[in-house]
Amino acid sequence: MSTYFHFRAVPPPALRNSPVWLLRLFEDDWETVRDRIGRHREEVLDKGYLDHAFLYAGALPPHTPDGPSAHVVLGGRPVSPPGPGRPPFLLLTAAQAGRVAGFLRTADFDALWRRARDRILPRHADPDVARQTHGVFAAAHRDLTAFYTRTAQQREAVVKWLLP
Repeated sequence: MSTYFHFRAVPPPALRNSPVWLLRLFEDDWETVRDRIGRHREEVLDKGYLDHAFLYAGALPPHTPDGPSAHVVLGGRPVSPPGPGRPPFLLLTAAQAGRVAGFLRTADFDALWRRARDRILPRHADPDVARQTHGVFAAAHRDLTAFYTRTAQQREAVVKWLLP
């Protein structure tokens, strides 16, 4: 079974600090999720989400550990998980999501990739498939940029959760 890291845009007035309520955000069927992804209202990264986090935060100089680059994937305020042994939800405020959107819109993906590729490539493919792996990460970058940009335009918060 694969693991997926989900990002969901939520209007701040609707947001609840309840693990049960947050869990309901992620209980939709894949058809509904795909529809929201197509409208940039939700985004999903596969089990390589930690490499995506490294692309934005881990490969950068350590002088901005809490900046928007650190919030792209794993950043946010943790909220209690919906049960034992389950990961917590992560919440980004609308303001934080807006800063992430600004960072992603101005980020030079190829510069980020050059800093991170030596760590990422060995985990995803042999060197002969480096171009394909670069393409997968570039596509995810475009998708995350579209998601956060739309979320910022709507002045919405982001809820993140790791789903099995």
